[in-house]
Amino acid sequence: MKAKLFSLLLISCVCVGCVLNAQVVKQPTKVELIKALDECTSYATKVLLDEEGKSRCDYNVIEGKWYPYEEPWHTGQVILGLLEAYKVTGNKDALAAARRAGDWWISLEIKDNPRFAGMVAATHGDDIGNDQIVFATTSDGTPGIFELSRVTGDQKYAKVATSASKWLLENMYYPEEGVCYDLADLKTGEVLTQNSPFYKNKKDQKLEDVSRPNTEGSPFKDAYEFSKDEKFRDAHILLSNSLIEKQDKDGIWMRYMPNHMEVSSFHPRFNLWYAESLLEAYELTKDKKYLEAAAKTARTYAKAQQKDGTIYYVNYTDGKPSDKGSICGSAVAFAGILWIRLAGYGYDEFIPYYERSINWVLKNRYAIDHPDPNLRGAVVNTRYRSKKGKVWLTSRDVGTSFGLRFIAAYYQLKYNK
Repeated sequence: MKAKLFSLLLISCVCVGCVLNAQVVKQPTKVELIKALDECTSYATKVLLDEEGKSRCDYNVIEGKWYPYEEPWHTGQVILGLLEAYKVTGNKDALAAARRAGDWWISLEIKDNPRFAGMVAATHGDDIGNDQIVFATTSDGTPGIFELSRVTGDQKYAKVATSASKWLLENMYYPEEGVCYDLADLKTGEVLTQNSPFYKNKKDQKLEDVSRPNTEGSPFKDAYEFSKDEKFRDAHILLSNSLIEKQDKDGIWMRYMPNHMEVSSFHPRFNLWYAESLLEAYELTKDKKYLEAAAKTARTYAKAQQKDGTIYYVNYTDGKPSDKGSICGSAVAFAGILWIRLAGYGYDEFIPYYERSINWVLKNRYAIDHPDPNLRGAVVNTRYRSKKGKVWLTSRDVGTSFGLRFIAAYYQLKYNK
């Protein structure tokens, strides 16, 4: 059994070039970047998106089976990655797949329940089931939907995303505390303000357990730019100010899940989303306090990055070494996106880190002739857990979604000046 498991793990990590070894940082060529974009695009269009157009999400390498997980945001991120690749390569398959996925996303609009009029059924799935609409499951998917309207000129996508954002603003926004509630019951329409199913075993739940600043995806900023409704702009700025107020010395929002204050561990992407939203606040206001706050987050992720460019899933702010059980290619790419943007604002300290990231992403992809067709061309993003009494090793779609965005951003930086 041990020998078989080892073989499976080994096969799952066969990538183009050397795998996770110390790498010489060099600037990739146009050819290398386009090749990577084409291969990741092929994977996203042919494997990640199912016949309905939604992301298949998590691939259990050991079982050879896909599992859904927060499909609205995962699909929205695939869309965004494909659109960024399309801008560089002009690959019409990428655009067609993005539209197909966008059509699935807007089909989630709720039309048969007055309580949720204009909202989308962005349910979480996984451990809490499909009876709860989650704010971040919606908002993390909206960047791709708004971008789809920008790229295609078809306003139907942004209209639905704006309508959903309006519902979130009117029903889950709590400006007095600088947060938005996390969940609403799909059956009753009730916003959960007292108890969260994410903390099933916690009796005395506080505001921090049922709400967060929830700026992931910057839905209010995008909705403002589409609708010109100042309420959206005001909400994004207020929540961004709340982020700065609630940020700790490491640039992390440790009081909110999926960070874990009790063990000083932080999530590989969650804080990056908040930092990215702070950059959007800067774009709206030109107030440099938002850049400084985002840079604090970026520095903590720079510390978490290994010399070869790797970022692991579990990292700590208290000096403990990273847990090497799961390799988070999406964090390598997402941090790279943030570092590129900050360097563009004058934070040159981050240049070496995004250079490490681009080399890592290019070298740590599954080979296009990999024996498992469910992995061919994907950016490495593993998640190892023990679940239901067995080893649970997944390859996650987000490695490729964020990989596409990052490779495209790097290409634009270096070759489309």
